[in-house]
Amino acid sequence: MPSPANAGPAPGPPDGGWGWVVVFGAFISIGFAYAFPKGIAIFFKEIQGFFDTSYSEIAWVSSIMLATTYGAGPISSILVNRYGSRPVVIFGGLLCGIGMVSAAFCTSILQLYICVGFITGFGLALNLQPSVIIIGKYFLKRRPIANGLAMAGSPVMLCTLAPLNQFLFDNFGWRGSFLILGAILLNCCVAGALFRPIGAPKTQSNEEAKEVLKEGVAKDAMEMNSSTNIPVETKTEEEAKDCCEKINKYLDFSLFKHRGFLIYLIGNVLMFLGFFAPIVFLAPYAKHIGIDEYSAAFLLSILAIVDMIARPATGIIANSKWVRPRIQYFFSFSIAFNGACHLLCPLASGYKGLVVYAVFFGLAFGMVCAMLFETLMDLVGATRFTSAVGLVTIAECCTILLGPPIGGTLIDTFGDYKYMFIKCGAVMVLAGTFLFIMNYYNYRMLAKEKRKAKEEDPKSVRTESEGRNNLNKDTVQDGPELEPLREEQERLKKEVNGTNEV
Repeated sequence: MPSPANAGPAPGPPDGGWGWVVVFGAFISIGFAYAFPKGIAIFFKEIQGFFDTSYSEIAWVSSIMLATTYGAGPISSILVNRYGSRPVVIFGGLLCGIGMVSAAFCTSILQLYICVGFITGFGLALNLQPSVIIIGKYFLKRRPIANGLAMAGSPVMLCTLAPLNQFLFDNFGWRGSFLILGAILLNCCVAGALFRPIGAPKTQSNEEAKEVLKEGVAKDAMEMNSSTNIPVETKTEEEAKDCCEKINKYLDFSLFKHRGFLIYLIGNVLMFLGFFAPIVFLAPYAKHIGIDEYSAAFLLSILAIVDMIARPATGIIANSKWVRPRIQYFFSFSIAFNGACHLLCPLASGYKGLVVYAVFFGLAFGMVCAMLFETLMDLVGATRFTSAVGLVTIAECCTILLGPPIGGTLIDTFGDYKYMFIKCGAVMVLAGTFLFIMNYYNYRMLAKEKRKAKEEDPKSVRTESEGRNNLNKDTVQDGPELEPLREEQERLKKEVNGTNEV
C-alpha cells in the first residue's frame, strides 16, 4: 500500500480554498514551535534559584530545546515524506504534552534538560517542519503571503505566553505551570488534524493489481535463482548502493553541490549563533536591572506584538514584483538590521530604552522569520524543499545549541549583559554582510549562465539545419550507381526529421 507522501502525483497548488485552513493550523503549530522555547524563559530566574545553578546552566534548557527542534529536522522530513504532514504533527503534539507534564516532576536540572529540552524539543520539531512543508504544497503564487501569515503565529503565541506564564507562576508555581502548559501544547494535535493531504491516493484496478503482483513474484523468483551465482562482494556493493539510494530518496545530498543552497547554509549557521540569545535573556536582563516581573514579561509582549505585524507585512513586501526577484538581498538586510539592534541595546539604560529596543528588535526579528523559509524555497524550488529544510536544520542546530550558553558564560564571566548583546549583534551583522555579498555573486553567476545557455541554443539549431541541407545536396548529386548509398541517406534523413519533430 503506498504511503500518503508517495501516493501518486498530486494536483497543482490551489493557492486558496482549504489552504487558508492549513495556514491557520500552521499558524498554531509554528507559533508553539518558535515561541515556546522563548516563553519559558520567564521561569528561568526562579528555576535558577530553586536548583542553585548559573546563568549558563539554566540557558542550556532553551538551547537544548531549540537545538533539538532544529536538529531533528531531517528525521521530521523523512517522516513527512513517508507518512505525510498530518500524522507527524499529531504525534509531535503528543510528545510536547508528555515532555512538559514529565518536567513538572523533575528533581534536578539534568532531568529538565531531558524532559523540556529533548522530549518537548523533538515534539516541536515534528510540528515545525511539516507545517512549513505543507504550505509549499498548497500555495505557489501567494506563498510569501501564506508563509508570512503562518509565521505570525510565533509572535502571537509569544505575546500570549509571556504574561500567561507569569500569571501561572504566581498562582501555581513553576511545577503547576508546566502541567498546564503540557495540556495547552496538546492543541498542536488539533492543528495537525487540519493538514489534509493535497493529493489523494490513486486506486488501482484489479487487473493492474494482478499485473503488479505477477511482476513482483517473477522478480522474486529471478532474484532467488540468481542469488546463488552472485559473489558476496557484489551483493554487498548492491546492498550499500540500495541503502544510499533510499537515504537520498528522503534527503537529497546533491544539494551540497548547489551554490545558492551552500551560501544560504553558511550564512544561516553563522546567524543563529546570535539569533536566539537576546530574546532568551531579555526578561532576565530587565529583572537584573531592577524592573518588576510583569513589566519584564511585558517587554516580550511588546516584541511579539511588533513581530506579529512585521511578519505578514514582510510577506506582502516580499511578494511584490520589485522585491521578489531579489528577495535574497532583502533577507540579508533583515539579518544585518537585527544585528544592529543588538549592538545598540547596551545604550538602553532604563525601562523606556528597553521598550524602544523591544520595538525595533520585534520588527527585525519578524522580518527575518517571515523570509527564513521563503528564501530557501526560492533557491532550491518546491520539489527539493523538504530535503533542504532537513539538511539546513541539522546544520543550524550546532550554533543554536551553543548561542545562549555562550551568552550565559559571558554574563557569568563579566557580570554584565552588554557583552552578550554585543557578541550577538556583531555575529548577525557579519552574517548579513556575508549573505549580501555572496548573493550578489550568485545572481551574477546565474545571469552569466543564462546568457551562455541562450548563446548555445541557436548554434545547435543552425548546425542541425546545415546538416539537413548538406544531406539533401548530396542526394541530388549522386548518380544511379550509388543507389544503395542514396537509400541509406534517405533513411538517415527520415531519422533526423523525426528527431526534430519530437
